[in-house]
Parts: sequence; structure tokens; C-alpha cells
Amino acid sequence: MADRIDHLAFHDGELIAQREAGTSEMAERVRPIIASTIPRGAFEFLQRQRMLVLGARDRDGRVWATSLNGPEGFLSAADPYTLRATADVPPTDPLADVLRDETDVGTLVIDLVTRKRLRINGRWRRVDGGAEVEVHQAFGNCPKYIQARAVQQGPPMDRPPMATRGTALDPGQADLVAAADTFFIATAAAGGADVSHKGGDPGFVRVVSPTELTWPDYVGNAMMMTAGNLRVNPAAGLFLPDWRSGGTLQLTGTSEVRPSVGAAASRAATGRETVFRITGAVWTENAFPSRWSEPAYSRFN
Repeated sequence: MADRIDHLAFHDGELIAQREAGTSEMAERVRPIIASTIPRGAFEFLQRQRMLVLGARDRDGRVWATSLNGPEGFLSAADPYTLRATADVPPTDPLADVLRDETDVGTLVIDLVTRKRLRINGRWRRVDGGAEVEVHQAFGNCPKYIQARAVQQGPPMDRPPMATRGTALDPGQADLVAAADTFFIATAAAGGADVSHKGGDPGFVRVVSPTELTWPDYVGNAMMMTAGNLRVNPAAGLFLPDWRSGGTLQLTGTSEVRPSVGAAASRAATGRETVFRITGAVWTENAFPSRWSEPAYSRFN
């Protein structure tokens, strides 16, 4: 019989990453914010949101990040143990197949206008009218590095998504990454999956080559969940929206956190950087709401 996983405890990879970063004591102090239920105060917050970022493994074990989008009310808490969504990913999405069944997911509910975010990780399953996530972990994050932007009113998306697949960035995709101020990263470990927001001034992600990216490590919540998952499983997925066109860029590959050197060291407040090596890329037109306002950059950048 398999050992029961304690989702409220840090796993070995997270503990190692905390020791390496010198955040073990702080991480233990903030660990009680991780709960096995959705806070009652978040029920109304969920119902106001129009985007859910999600991370999971595909059937080959590759990790991808994506988003579900809908009108206000498409997200709700059926009860403190269950997140419900009445939207789906496009059939062209690399996670469309696995999300037809039960699977571990990491989710992030993020309000870009107010810079509030809630992470809910658990077990995804299909239900009539949509899907539910059985909550294993739920906790809020601080507003650091979130660029505030709001989606403008406009006609609903009426064009079908069109996906182009590759194994490296093309020049247009490289330009999108190099100009990005926001992306989302999904990781996974034996206990489940997780997805996290990353932000900074445009240019904080460096395109080293069509198959390699780096970005500086900034001070966060000390729990080192992304770095901890990478310590035990280097598979990762990135999700970058094109806020103007409504296209999305999804990347899968492997990643690691390492000491930054040379000019990169001055960009990383922690003296570390993350390197991401691309093995798959999916560019999808008409996959995401367009017509967003220009960003108001975070003072933490």
C-alpha cells in the first residue's frame, strides 16, 4: 500500500531548495498558510474571476501550463474542498487529452487588476457542465511582481483556435518572450502539480538561444515550491499570453535553478537564476482574451 502523502508538509525537494536558499526558518514560519480547504473569504473572489491558470503533466510526462477563461461566475467553490470550473481548454491545447480524465493539477486564480492571487492544487476530474478540482493545497500569495492590467470590453472570441507546434522558438516567439513582463511556470513532483506566476520588467527573461531561456530569481514567499519541484523533477512548462493578439505560447522542457554569474548576478536579488531548456513549443492563435490595457508595472520589479 502506498504511503499517504501529506500535502500540507514540504517534500524533500522543497526542503533541500529552502536550505540552499537559506529560507528554511522563514518557510517553516509561513507554512501554516497552506490549507487543505479553500478559505471561506475566497468564495466571492473566485466568482469574480475570468481566468484560471493550470499546470499538469501530459500522457508522456511532459509538463505544460495553460489557462481556462470565461465570464465572471465560471469559477466557484462548490464547498471548501472543491473548486469548480465551467470552461475548458481548446482541443488544440497540449493538455486537452489528459484533462478529459482524472489527473493532478496545479492552479492559480489571479486577479491582475487588484494583484491578488490564490493557488489551489489538487486532483482534477470531469463532471457534468465542466470540471472540479479536489483541493489538496490552497493558499494566497503576495502581490509582488504582478503587472496590473485589465481586459477591455469587446466582442467575444468567435474564431477557432489554430495551433502551430515546434521544438524551438521561431523569431516572432523569441521576440514575444524577450518582451514579456509576465509568464507562468508549471512544475510537478510525486505529490502533485503546481503553477506559479513570474513577473518583472520587460526583458527580465533572456533568450539565450531558440532552445534556452534564463531569468533571475527574485525574493518570494520562502517556500521554494517551484525550485523544490525542480529539485526532484526537472520537467517544467511555461505559459506566455500575448495580451494584444489573444495568442498564447506554451513551452515544455526541463529547468533548473543555479547560481547566477557575470552580468546575470546583478539582475538576481538572490544570486540565483533559472535556466529553461525548450523541447516543445505550441503557439495558438485565438486562445486567450485580447484587448488588455497597458500594464501598470509592479513597484517590486
